[in-house]
Amino acid sequence: MYVRAATVQIRPGKMQEVIDLHNDSLVPAAKAQKGWQGSYLMTDAGGGKILSITIWESETDMLASESGSGYLQEQVAKFNSVFAGPPTFDHYELSVEASA
Repeated sequence: MYVRAATVQIRPGKMQEVIDLHNDSLVPAAKAQKGWQGSYLMTDAGGGKILSITIWESETDMLASESGSGYLQEQVAKFNSVFAGPPTFDHYELSVEASA
């Protein structure tokens, strides 16, 4: 599996709006994407930033969501009013997974 990590600074007072947008808009749209396996949103209210993780079945699926389909650009645009600047994206291969 592959992971896209996005970090971004949030405008003051907009953290709950980010959480709501993630749950109500991003997740439903992500479920329709080929290879999407899940997502996590970590918030740092004190620092005004978030870390968003999406998990993909293959690197091809992850990269296709960024370029060919326009999916990623559409999702970022939904957050323009709450982001203080553009997100930074990194890609990883999921090498170890553990849970309780």
